[in-house]
Amino acid sequence: MLGIKRLGLMAALVVVGLAPAAAAQAAAQPSTQDTQYLQAVHQVNLFEITAGNLAEQKGQNQQVKDLGKMFVTDHTQLDQTVQSTAQQLNVQLPADPTADQQKVLDKLNNLNGPEFDKAWVTAQLAGHVQAIQATQTEISQGSEQSVVQIAQDALPVLQAHYDALVALAQTLGVPVPQTSASGTPSPGGTTSPGGTESPAPGGTVTEEPAPGTTETPVPSQS
Repeated sequence: MLGIKRLGLMAALVVVGLAPAAAAQAAAQPSTQDTQYLQAVHQVNLFEITAGNLAEQKGQNQQVKDLGKMFVTDHTQLDQTVQSTAQQLNVQLPADPTADQQKVLDKLNNLNGPEFDKAWVTAQLAGHVQAIQATQTEISQGSEQSVVQIAQDALPVLQAHYDALVALAQTLGVPVPQTSASGTPSPGGTTSPGGTESPAPGGTVTEEPAPGTTETPVPSQS
């Protein structure tokens, strides 16, 4: 009987000893904000790499081709960090762009010449506005430092892309979404018509990509 009691006590101690470890493991899981941002920015990268390749192949304007090449390089580098961080944090990343992003890619595949150039720039403007907003949200609300660091590193790259797109849009006569002068929408801006409390969930980075139909009004200047 004494041996049985001792075994019971040992088992209880083992369980108690495991509890803090389990709690620590649970606490180490990234927040919903961090998880959604990793998934969102990964899908942005998948979209941008594919769209950039299309621009290089189909673009008529040389600046479209050049920007497409830049986007492929930058987003490939960014995604390497995203994937390694997601692996470390046990975050499962989507295998494909969102359905909305895929619709944009399908549309671009069916266009050529100046029509392709304008549609590509329009989609890129909308996507980068929303990607910047999502990234600013992660910087201000994220709790996992490694994910916040990705956002901090990505923000100047996205802003540089957006500024280049604005200049190209003005050349091509493409409407530009209304943002601040620096091209940096305020955190928690109107990423989606239904509300902005979620940190740009993976698929909404280009959810309004149709030419001239972003969620933000077109400014008077172009």
